[in-house]
Amino acid sequence: MTIHIGAKKEDIAETVLLPGDPYRAKWAAETFLEKPKLINEVRGMLGYTGDWKGNRVTIHGSGMGMPSLSIYVNELIKDYDAQTLIRIGSCGGMVEKVGIRDIIIAMSASSMSSMNKPIFKDLNFAPTANWDLLNSAAKAAEKRNSNVHIGNIFSSDVFYSEHSEIDEEMRRHNVLAVEMEAAELYTLAARYGRKALAVLTVSDHLITHEALPSEEREQSFGEMVEIALEAAFK
Repeated sequence: MTIHIGAKKEDIAETVLLPGDPYRAKWAAETFLEKPKLINEVRGMLGYTGDWKGNRVTIHGSGMGMPSLSIYVNELIKDYDAQTLIRIGSCGGMVEKVGIRDIIIAMSASSMSSMNKPIFKDLNFAPTANWDLLNSAAKAAEKRNSNVHIGNIFSSDVFYSEHSEIDEEMRRHNVLAVEMEAAELYTLAARYGRKALAVLTVSDHLITHEALPSEEREQSFGEMVEIALEAAFK
């Protein structure tokens, strides 16, 4: 048990899926896991553990933004010994070739966040995914004939950005999508020698201004969850 997670150590599996929204954690656990058990609800951040094809899995909310995710991932790694951590969440498409409902597998995650500056000083650390997980996710997406894109994403500290000129530079350098958590996940995984990946669904688009209605999101997000699970247990 930690400050933010009320579970016993044995309640948390070595493989953890991390949606930002705690209610998405509930939906994913009840949809994809056998006998899901609620193992945390401190501060309303829901976590469940169950089985997927004979493999033990925890699905736990991480909250919105890198500071929130950092709290949960630090505790999951240091106090519960989580080994594989996969973010499953939504993102905004940044380039024209990326469409609504497409799957993004994040090879790397750029950021303007200051979270790493006290550690790295003037070094621009490049947070990257675990290759084995990324490769397995790519194969799982190909097998499902998913519309998948693999590459760099942007982890933002703000949801309502006012830096349109920076967005243009990111598009010029083929940054596929924007979200708010993956860069910190990848950094912590590198720090503690764990495996991490972000598998994302494009829920809205910064160029076309398309957006998935809320009632359609769960059905679209199911593909992402299945890819993440298949990647974790290749």
